[in-house]
This record gives sequence, structure tokens and C-alpha cells, in this order.
Amino acid sequence: MFFQKTIRKSIQVEGVGIHSGKLTTLRFKPAPANTGVYFIRADLPNRPFLKVSALNVQAVSYQTTLGGPFFQVATIEHCVSALSALRLDNIYIELDGPEIPICDGSALQFLEALVLAEIIELDEPRKYCYITEPISYNEGEKSAYILPYHGLHLTVTIDFPHPQIGLQKLDLEINEQTFSRDIARARTFGFLKDVEALKAAGLALGGSLDNCIVLDENRIVNPEGLRFPDEFVRHKVLDALGDLVTLEMPLMGHVVLHKAGHDIMNKLIKKIVASPGSYRFVELGADISAETKKFANWTLNT
Repeated sequence: MFFQKTIRKSIQVEGVGIHSGKLTTLRFKPAPANTGVYFIRADLPNRPFLKVSALNVQAVSYQTTLGGPFFQVATIEHCVSALSALRLDNIYIELDGPEIPICDGSALQFLEALVLAEIIELDEPRKYCYITEPISYNEGEKSAYILPYHGLHLTVTIDFPHPQIGLQKLDLEINEQTFSRDIARARTFGFLKDVEALKAAGLALGGSLDNCIVLDENRIVNPEGLRFPDEFVRHKVLDALGDLVTLEMPLMGHVVLHKAGHDIMNKLIKKIVASPGSYRFVELGADISAETKKFANWTLNT
């Protein structure tokens, strides 16, 4: 729990991009301590790289897109949500295209690949962003706030005017076990009425019933139905965990979201960064202070 992590060996994931419709190969690769998470475009000259950071978020409509001077990478949230749950601090993610593979619309294939790549600890303590005072962001009916908490906890509420969704709420302590059991298999979803407009805008070109829950006016179109009765809110938890990776360090706090998508999450994360009086950095490792040891012992025994 206290030391930075990476993976032992490289591993590959392939699939189409849900918006581009283009086949993409992704490779997770080990990175040394204190590196962070970087995307690398292996197909472009000089292999340009881009850090996963709130400062590099360029678009938050339908997906989270990062961008820099040389390239963009779209739909990062499912992939990096697995990094958040596994507490993977340092990793290179190589791509040969502009979008992350959508796989089955969940984070399951990324999670399975990372576990197969063997997660290892590095000889450096992990630095946490430990929330000490509440931080909030509100925009109309949408709200997001974060409270002090000894761990990572999410409470997410969604409310869609559709008979198969409606009001759903999930309250969950986040760790590798709960993510694997309760969140990783939850798929993204969309509405049949929006398909034509999305495709006209160059989006959803790779979307299908194999990688998305599709709803018409009254029912779920997918013949297999749902993986969870409340799969929709579980996927929103998955998305939020992916967006939290753009904070650039693991968060210790209780995140409460109401009707909050990628846009609100990005604004909340930027507000956290801009509120240094509301958090402190905590390193939990071999040579930690007496104060932090006391904090660590309290955490482990509660």
C-alpha cells in the first residue's frame, strides 16, 4: 500500500476505438519510480509522449481526451481507471493510433492485462493527495465534492429520464477487490436516438452492441441484458476513477458526485490542485515521520 508500483513486463491490448472506429494496439510498459503515467505515440516520428494530467485534458464531451503539441489521445478513462484501482503509479502506455481500444466497453480487459503483467512494488514511497478540508464544484443540478477520508471512497448518484435507468446510487470503498468485483465489468452506455447525430459529428463510428449498452426509448437493446441491475451508475464510478488519475497522484478522500460527468470531474480536479490549503501531501513508506506513522496505523486499524 505504501510504496510506488509499476508492472514487471509489457503486455498488449487490441481493439477498435469507439469513436474513431479504427483498430488500435495499446501496450502497457514498466516505468521507473517517480515517472507517473504517460501515453506514447509509437507510430509518430520521434515517439512523442504526453503525461496523464488535468493540465493536458482538452475535451470532456462523451469521453476524456488528452492533448499536447504533437498529438491527442481520446477515451482514456476506461484504461486508466484500472490504474487508479490497482494503485499503479508509474507506467508507459504506447499507442499506434489516436484512441484507446474500447474492448467490451468496460475496464475488464485492461484490468486483466495489468494483472497478467505482474504488479510490483518499487523502492520509493508513494505520495498521496490527502484531503484535509472539503472541496466542492457545482454547476446547476450537477455537483461534485470531496471530503477528508482515510482511504478512497466514492458515492455516485445518476438520474436519467429513462425507464431502464432512472435514479441510481452507489456508495463504495475503492480498492483492487471492490473494483474487480463491482466496477470493472460495467460497460459504457448510449441512446439509440443519439446515434445519427454522433456519427454525423464523427463520433461513435466504432460503437456496437459488443462494446456499449444501447437503449431505445423504452428498453435495453442488447439481447444479453445487463451485467448488474445498476450497471449504469457502476460505469459512472468507473469513469470517475479514470478521471481521478489526471490528479497525478493517488487521492485520499471521499468523492461525492451527483449527475457529474467528465466535465465536472475535470473541474473538480483542477479545483483540488488550485486549493493547496485543503490538502497535504502524505508519503507512507519506510522512513516516514512520527505523525504520518500514527496516521498510517490509524488507517490500517479502521
